Amino acid sequence: MDNLELLIDLHRDGERQGPGGEAETELALQLAGVDRAAPLQLADIGCGTGASTLLLARLLGNARITAVDRLPDFLDVLQARARHLGLADAITPCAASMDNLPFADGELGVIWSEGAIYNIGFARGIAEWRRFLKPDGLLVVSEITWTTAARPADLQRHWQTEYPEIDVASARIALLERHGYAPIGYVVLPQHCWLDHYYRPLQARFDSFLRRHGHSEAAKAIVSAEEHEIRLYEAHNAHFSYGMYVARRVG
Repeated sequence: MDNLELLIDLHRDGERQGPGGEAETELALQLAGVDRAAPLQLADIGCGTGASTLLLARLLGNARITAVDRLPDFLDVLQARARHLGLADAITPCAASMDNLPFADGELGVIWSEGAIYNIGFARGIAEWRRFLKPDGLLVVSEITWTTAARPADLQRHWQTEYPEIDVASARIALLERHGYAPIGYVVLPQHCWLDHYYRPLQARFDSFLRRHGHSEAAKAIVSAEEHEIRLYEAHNAHFSYGMYVARRVG
């Protein structure tokens, strides 16, 4: 297996592939002012195995949700979960890259993306996705964000290497304004979204993952990298988190 296949195997059984929480998703929905009874065309971009997709389908009774992810393995898990919950009719899986989305201009009422826009970059993502939104359409994205003006050197080095676009919330909000959005709200994900909902379940899968792959060097390297990131979060979570940005298309 190559590294991507190993990462898919590690994360496929997780409810989430990144930090998040149902209460925080619902809070962003409230901030956006979405009419939950209205018919909506919504795209959940980079949906993974569908934690946010399934919640949105449950909360938005008349929404048609396109669940977009480039990994069919994750979409297969999402579909199975949707069938189990009786939500399959509301969700259309779509295997596509977020830099080549299959939507028409002005097709969508809402674009949602939790913990995934980093794959294309925040600035590029909000700029390129805007055209798919209807006038006054809504954008809700979560993005890794500095929460302090200064931070420890080891933390700075790590995230500057992993994701050079990391920045403070004020810079993200300025980008939204520059690219034709009116910011509505901003929510910082609390610790339980990282530890209880993502890192602890991930750690619980490490042993079985390593056994499946014969404790190969490649598998051990992936676990080591994940453990390093967890330690950084535990030591320095006052300085960064995911921020959920809620904005409306204008112009």
